[in-house]
Amino acid sequence: MQDSMVRQLEGQYAGALRDYLADPDEAVLQRAYELGRRAIDGGLGLLDLVAMHHEALESVLEETTGRQRGGATVEAAGRFLAESVAPFEMTHRGFQEAITALRQLNERLEEEARRIAHALHDDAGQLLVSVHLALEEASAGLPVRSRDRLAKIRGLLDEIEKHLRRLSHELRPTLLDDLGLLPALEFLAQGVAARSSLRIAVAGPREPRLPASIETALYRVVQEALRNAARHAGASQVEIRLEIGSGATRCSVKDDGRGFDVPAALGRKGERGLGLIGMRERLNALGGGLTIESAPGRGTDIQITIPLEEHDADSSSLG
Repeated sequence: MQDSMVRQLEGQYAGALRDYLADPDEAVLQRAYELGRRAIDGGLGLLDLVAMHHEALESVLEETTGRQRGGATVEAAGRFLAESVAPFEMTHRGFQEAITALRQLNERLEEEARRIAHALHDDAGQLLVSVHLALEEASAGLPVRSRDRLAKIRGLLDEIEKHLRRLSHELRPTLLDDLGLLPALEFLAQGVAARSSLRIAVAGPREPRLPASIETALYRVVQEALRNAARHAGASQVEIRLEIGSGATRCSVKDDGRGFDVPAALGRKGERGLGLIGMRERLNALGGGLTIESAPGRGTDIQITIPLEEHDADSSSLG
């Protein structure tokens, strides 16, 4: 919000507070609520509004005489402030509800990804085995030239099987469910390195196991960070480091690439911008967050933090 708009809101707030103290009716309290909404729309925080209230009340008290009258003024001003901060409370509740919905959506998406991954790995894999057996049976008794052609077809089927296994792993790595986060990250790094020129180092503890929701979120965020490093950064090496503390899990992904303008990337609607926003939203759903340090020519450093206390009930592996 521009300074002139802030001053305008301060004046309106002080005027509405004076009107309420002179005639404390519901109509003026409605003005307090609307001023709170305007403060939110203008980008002001709760502390900004409280400071605005304090300044307005100080001005009123300078004109108030008598201890009893002053106390009544402060009490009435408190009711006015409570109404003006009500929109902040409503916004906070809405945000918490959105976070809960986002977490549930992520869980449903992961479950669907797990189902599709298993279908690719098991059902499609079994079908390819059947095709291999049918081709082997069909090739019996055929001329050498025809058998060579069928061998080429079987080679293509082998390539399809490799791609299906890779897609299955990227959709939902079984290593993540079976062995935990670090082995899954190591396998992910090997796959990305094999398809690109990146050298990727992964370091961190294998125990204790983290809650499933945290392991999934960290895996997906690192996966997106590696995708950005391979496609956009022009990096030669990436370092992934995982740390598990008593109160929080931290993970960093650093590359030596060309770097980028972080605010510009977050503000645009392109692939990278949406990817970075998606990383933040996935972490926000768990009460976590990330910071991105980068600039053109300076590489990129992504720092991820997720608190553990509120997720202890999700896992029996943590002490």
